[in-house]
Amino acid sequence: MPAPKETDELELPPRPMKKSHGLASLPHYETWVNRQVSRARLPAQARTLYRKLYKAILRINEIPPSQDGRHIHLDATRKKALTDERTGRVYIANTIRSSRYTLWNFFPRQLFAQFSKLANFYFLCVSILQMIPGLSTTGTYTTIVPLLFFVGISMVKEGYDDLRRYRLDKAENNRSVSILHAYTPTTVGLQNTASVAKGPKHWAQTKWKDIQVGDIVKLERNEAAPADLAILCAEGPNGIAYIETMALDGETNLKTKQASPALARKCKTADDIAQFNAHFVVEDPNLDLYKFEGKVTVADERVPLTNNDIVYRGSILRNTSEAICMVIYTGEECKIRMNATKNPRIKAPALQAVVNKIVVVIVIFVLALAIFNTVAYKVWQEATEENAWYLISASVSFFPSLTSFIIMFNTMIPLSLYVSLEIVKLWQMYFLNDIDMYDEASNTPMEARTSTINEELGQVSYIFSDKTGTLTNNEMRFRKMSVAGTAWLHDSDLRQDAVGEAVRRTSLKKNLSKGKKPAWRRSNVSSASRTPNPPRMSEDAGASSPMVARNSSIASRWKHSASEAQAELRTTELLQYLQNRPHTLFARKARFFILCMALCHTCLPEIGEDGQVGFQATSPDEVALVQAAKELGYIVIDRQSETITIKTLPHGGDGNAVFETYQILDVIEFSSKRKRMSIIVRMPDGRICIFTKGADSAVVGLLRLSDLAIDKALAVERRATKRKSLEAQEAIRRNSEQHNRKNSLTRTSFSLGRPSLGGIGRPSMTAKRLQPIRDELDSWLKDRETDVDMLRPSNDGIHPPVRFSGNFGTLHSFARLEGSRYFSQQEAGDDLVDDLQVMDDAAVFERCFQHINDFATEGLRTLLYGFRYIDDREYTVWKRTYLDASTSLVDRQGMIESVSELIERGLELAGATAIEDKLQEGVPEAVDKLRRAKIKMWMLTGDKRETAMTVARAVRLIKDYSSVTVLDHGTGDVNQRIAAAIVDINRGTVAHSVVVIDGQTLSIIEADETVKNLFIDLAILVDSVICCRASPSQKASLVRAIRKKVQDSITLAIGDGANDIAMIQEANIGIGITGKEGLQAARCSDYSIAQFRFLLKLLLVHGRWNYIRTCRYTLGTFWKEMLFYLTQALYQRYAGYTGTSLYESWSLSMFNTLFTSLPVIFYGIFEQDLSASTLLAVPELYTLGQRNGGFNLRIYIGWVFMAASEAMIVFFIMLGLYGQALFTLDNGLYAMGDLTFTACIIVIATKIQFLELHNKSITCAVAMFLSIGGWFLWNIILGSVYTKNTIYNVKDGFFHRFGRNLLWWLTLTLIIVSAAVFEIGVRALRMAWMPSDVDTFQELEKDSAIKQRFEEASHMEMWTSLDRTTPASVDGANQDNLARQRTVEEQERREGEVQDLLDRPRVMKGVSSEGMRRRHSGAEAKSGGEPLEPVISADDSDEYDRLGPEEATISRRSTDTQELLRRGFGSVRKSTDFK
Repeated sequence: MPAPKETDELELPPRPMKKSHGLASLPHYETWVNRQVSRARLPAQARTLYRKLYKAILRINEIPPSQDGRHIHLDATRKKALTDERTGRVYIANTIRSSRYTLWNFFPRQLFAQFSKLANFYFLCVSILQMIPGLSTTGTYTTIVPLLFFVGISMVKEGYDDLRRYRLDKAENNRSVSILHAYTPTTVGLQNTASVAKGPKHWAQTKWKDIQVGDIVKLERNEAAPADLAILCAEGPNGIAYIETMALDGETNLKTKQASPALARKCKTADDIAQFNAHFVVEDPNLDLYKFEGKVTVADERVPLTNNDIVYRGSILRNTSEAICMVIYTGEECKIRMNATKNPRIKAPALQAVVNKIVVVIVIFVLALAIFNTVAYKVWQEATEENAWYLISASVSFFPSLTSFIIMFNTMIPLSLYVSLEIVKLWQMYFLNDIDMYDEASNTPMEARTSTINEELGQVSYIFSDKTGTLTNNEMRFRKMSVAGTAWLHDSDLRQDAVGEAVRRTSLKKNLSKGKKPAWRRSNVSSASRTPNPPRMSEDAGASSPMVARNSSIASRWKHSASEAQAELRTTELLQYLQNRPHTLFARKARFFILCMALCHTCLPEIGEDGQVGFQATSPDEVALVQAAKELGYIVIDRQSETITIKTLPHGGDGNAVFETYQILDVIEFSSKRKRMSIIVRMPDGRICIFTKGADSAVVGLLRLSDLAIDKALAVERRATKRKSLEAQEAIRRNSEQHNRKNSLTRTSFSLGRPSLGGIGRPSMTAKRLQPIRDELDSWLKDRETDVDMLRPSNDGIHPPVRFSGNFGTLHSFARLEGSRYFSQQEAGDDLVDDLQVMDDAAVFERCFQHINDFATEGLRTLLYGFRYIDDREYTVWKRTYLDASTSLVDRQGMIESVSELIERGLELAGATAIEDKLQEGVPEAVDKLRRAKIKMWMLTGDKRETAMTVARAVRLIKDYSSVTVLDHGTGDVNQRIAAAIVDINRGTVAHSVVVIDGQTLSIIEADETVKNLFIDLAILVDSVICCRASPSQKASLVRAIRKKVQDSITLAIGDGANDIAMIQEANIGIGITGKEGLQAARCSDYSIAQFRFLLKLLLVHGRWNYIRTCRYTLGTFWKEMLFYLTQALYQRYAGYTGTSLYESWSLSMFNTLFTSLPVIFYGIFEQDLSASTLLAVPELYTLGQRNGGFNLRIYIGWVFMAASEAMIVFFIMLGLYGQALFTLDNGLYAMGDLTFTACIIVIATKIQFLELHNKSITCAVAMFLSIGGWFLWNIILGSVYTKNTIYNVKDGFFHRFGRNLLWWLTLTLIIVSAAVFEIGVRALRMAWMPSDVDTFQELEKDSAIKQRFEEASHMEMWTSLDRTTPASVDGANQDNLARQRTVEEQERREGEVQDLLDRPRVMKGVSSEGMRRRHSGAEAKSGGEPLEPVISADDSDEYDRLGPEEATISRRSTDTQELLRRGFGSVRKSTDFK
């Protein structure tokens, strides 16, 4: 039986936790924390002093609290704005601002942000030195002008990004709402207040930004609240307004808001309000969304105001025609804005910190190089300059010489580094517009609102997700039911898609050409088709099409049910059974259970314009249940205060309808303590019956045979615990194996040194030699794609052999159901259920509780139903007691609960229901792949604990074998639980750990620094954290704690509502979902997407690509600068360390801008080290960014080594072969410098575009042509127009002197070849001795079969792009046709296998009993999901050869056929009488 449901509401005030001794498990922890706190005391004091100085300088004054709250007088005729007594000024305007800057703080904040980049600050210092007269040899303003230009470009870009946020804010501030305007007559002498009613009144449309405190607002249905409002009256029943608060707390349930009777009686119309006087006193603005204190005085009556009277900004009026309210808080003082992050920090990429460290290293190197050259000049000066007659009075002092060398080498840090990087990131942002991240249903593409943090998308370690609207669709669907010991699937919402798919598949069979083979064959990867759960390739015919799997989340969600997998019983079959055999015991029980669903609720039916019946309720769960009862033939068509009218169709849709009216006697409503509701009705036959529904833990003890029920429930729980224990042990074993072989794909079998793998790209390599690699890769992938709880055997001895809830992995299409004639003439009279089993209470209890356990395991929300007939006398006595309790003035709720237990007893079990909180498409699969990518995911929601945990199970954050630690302040043992969980995790005895905490407990924990640090340590250790009832500020504080506590971690927050804005702004990366809660979160986010599943491609593909691109761009930039300027440094030895430049100054100034920028920029834009399908199929490759594997000090040193080595190759070959040649036409300074310059440009372009770039395309040739061709064009132009020929003999040098020298060209060729040979040699050694994962998978991708395996594993994330591309194995055919063809042919193959088995004779001939035993054991070993095939041993093979094929025919085994039927092979449906 599932764990008992937790408290639904936080009704009790926070209680201090008991001083626990729970830290005994960690005896030294508190001492360690105290030591850390004492060490941090001085920095904390410094920060406090800084804040005080900051506020004093900027004259920021804290607003003091008011004396007794905010006073607001209700006056519709008021025209003057009210004054805030705390400040002496009018209340703040009702405008909101999510933009980061204002006109006044943009320049200061941006200048600080730009010069916090160390390179910019370095160039600022260099430019200041350069502008000192007499120090610079390269000009005065050559650094400061481009620096200001580049910084200006970055500031303009950031300003434009913020301007877009401002425009979105403006759009919300300009929304309109109706405000009551009442005018006082101007006739002199009117003193009676009643005369106000004679003045003109109207509802004026007013912009949100113009709303003031005290205004009277009219909200209409589906309209959002523009500010925090106190409700005056509503048009709903009994003055109730139904409010949706998803944007605030994430809850899907509608809240009931009701004005106090004193207000509601006198505020029914605009005239009433205009002449009505009331005085409101409310608390000062604060963060607490779950508590409100205030009062209102009407005449002499004082009435309290609570949360039930307040509608917060962001809430939406639902199911109510209109509500009239008064504004109490506006703008940034609204609760939702108080919870938002004020002055959000400027987000800077984490890679920038690494680059800053590298810049520091280069600065130190430049200073060291400058000092070395200056000292060397002094040595050369004493040895040579003083003895040279032509250098008299030419000496330079130490400081000017040092400064000149610093200025000469300062461009080792390229001035354009950040600006070129911004260009690269802008193009990266453009390429984020991926068609695979376009949501066709809502016509919403992916939108990037910033490019600053593109690379951080590839480094995410933590994801903080909202629940409602982010993981779920805000829809509740009735999915399963258990009645009389049988489980049924309700799939009416799926059948229409299945019918369309069947029609499409039929047309495909006619249109597809014959003779083509499936692209992914057993010969390619032999075990690909045998995986129990192949990636996105369902083995059932009903969901075998990729299109069906894409359009139905069900097809992939329920593949791992805890129950025995078998053919699913559906409610459509139930309805046919009820019509064909209406008088069986089971039929009567089933009909009565559906009646329970139709009666036990608080829904109100509505007849729409189309004549269809719809329902309104505070809970979407109840709507789902009543809607299901309607689809099952019990339609609630009317509900009055005392009656419910139900329409039934006992003979199907074509028969006559029957209308029955049930009298409502009492409704005992749901409460968080009772966890159940009941309704007492008088049936049409006059009998009184009570119907109860609630959590199984709350109802099971109320059953008539409660002792038996509890025993059976405990037995089911014991079996489930045993299974979970085994699964946990298996998970620990698998985790241990994966940890021991940390990088299994780089072990010996997958080493690049292995000949078979190293030769994948060779045409001569046969498929047979590659087959072991393919098989091993496929096995490796399946091991990671399949979780432990997906590997349960079909019959493990734990579940009794009865019909339990099936899984959707074996879901048959509606077309197949019709085609198989399951209810054909032969079978229409067969019993689905044995009535003898229905009469066995023990069996029914056990099966029902097993079903509930299975439903809960699948992530469904379960309810248990019971009923009892009551005689009139008993009801009369109880009614009298109930009236006394409901009118009591003392402990009314407690007395009602006690009296309710008197009537809710001795119930008969009716059945159980399971409701699906419908997830967004592909969410569970996305969560699994994120987990494989080593990304920890937290769910932060304002919803109830029970709901949050149910959804967490559905999305696989909580696994069936997870160790769940619930932290609840009410238990008083929070410390003990935290300490015990830490100890268990560190011991390695927990397979998968999850912490569940609520907002109130979190508040108490944050008040104690020791417990807070302990909790954060636990949160870092566990696999996931579920935080329910969390306010927006608490969400942000959790994100901030992890971002600061976990070193080098990149956090990502994703949500869709206004309550998610704070955490989105606090995280390193903020993702907004453009969902049903509006665009508040998307407006404030860095990136916005329409579906959670798009996060996979955004992170695993584009994020990783952008990280690799940015890292490689930065490394390439540093490398080329080091290569180029080290040749300059090497030349100084031969120039007497005088600072003479090897290169002509104009050419030198254009080195970065014109000649070497394109290769590295193109490298940063177009590089794709691995294909998208590979990255999605193998999420483990994402960890490269998490461990900073793309750019770190070790990698940088490697590139520096290559730059230094290649600089020496370039310079010394130039000097030895050309510079020191005795007989040559021109080997002067310019000729040597031009040769070196040319060699550097060609080496740079060749290395970057051909040796480093993996994704080669036409852009490589473009970059090479523009870079190298541009340099030679520059030589031609410079040689023609150059006039100042004093130092460098430029004029006509390229055309008439060294350009005609064959030695110059031969030396250039030798330099390029030598550098390329060195580069290729080093690369070959590295790949042979230290291959990386990227090297391995780049080789694997060369095999078309393996590449297609990756494409199939990633098909659901890339269905659009793959449908538009051509796979390597099918020349000229598009991927969509290939997928459809594979579906049809796979279906035909399975049907053929079934037919072969059915055609085999029953009698075994010529096969030894030993052989049969071996075959039987082999079949059992293979029953994990692959098509079963007869296994013939060596002995049997000899017997086969001796007897011949006719005599030695292997007969089919019943177990083989049963297995094939169980898994839905072909068009065969398992019949109930098949044994």
